[in-house]
Amino acid sequence: QVQLVESGGGFVQAGGSLRLSCVVSRMIFSVSTMGWYRQAPGKQREMVSSINAGNGNTHYIDPVKGRFTIARDNAESTVFLQMTSLKPEGTGVYYCKTLPPVVDYWGQGTQVTVSS
Repeated sequence: QVQLVESGGGFVQAGGSLRLSCVVSRMIFSVSTMGWYRQAPGKQREMVSSINAGNGNTHYIDPVKGRFTIARDNAESTVFLQMTSLKPEGTGVYYCKTLPPVVDYWGQGTQVTVSS
């Protein structure tokens, strides 16, 4: 069974940092472009960052550029999201997900709460 398991969420004050981790089944990780998504209360889920499997190219949505860093460790089948200078609008459930051309697999999410 393919599994994605997120961890590292929690409570943090605005301006603080958190590092999220997502451990992915080894059978698919090395060939999977990975994305981090978040869903804020009352809002649709959105992708915030991705990292390519082959060349390591990264993508960030404008609101998190310069503050979030995505990375991957193929040996450990883990993708990370280092979040710094967190803002209250960053509150939400964060999910990792495989991206095309790999079949979509979602983690169960980890809660991030940023207080003012």
